[in-house]
Amino acid sequence: MAADPAAPSVRDLYVRLLDAWNRRDAEDYASLFAVDGTVIGFDGSVETGGEEVFEHLSAIFTDHPTAAYVAKVREIRRLGPDTALLRAVVGMVPPGAAGPDPAVNAHQTLIAERHDGAWRIVLLQNTPAQYHGRPHLVEQHTAELRHLLREDPPPLP
Repeated sequence: MAADPAAPSVRDLYVRLLDAWNRRDAEDYASLFAVDGTVIGFDGSVETGGEEVFEHLSAIFTDHPTAAYVAKVREIRRLGPDTALLRAVVGMVPPGAAGPDPAVNAHQTLIAERHDGAWRIVLLQNTPAQYHGRPHLVEQHTAELRHLLREDPPPLP
């Protein structure tokens, strides 16, 4: 099967999103969303539209030392000619830590749409990856992300 030409563009959009978070740049992060794009946060919070996303993240970045994302893209799938889905496993490396904190492992789902040749995020959902009652899955998730951190240079998600 031929590679989907949308995959690099959608992957790049996701890489830019994580990079903006890791740089603590709320403006850059919010700019990647469609006008009516929505973020469903790890804690269940919902922000819709670039202004809400910007305001929410600005407060977080101002008041908290945020952890950096490390991610592995699992799938990019075209849903239509101008719509794609990206799924990734993620972890967060707290400031000063050597690896991800398993308590905040997550799955991220991103839906992107292309308008006038540019891909924008319509939905980003963070789902906690707690794997209740299955500690081996927590360790497997965390170990996979630790491995990414050991590679030199660290790969882009």
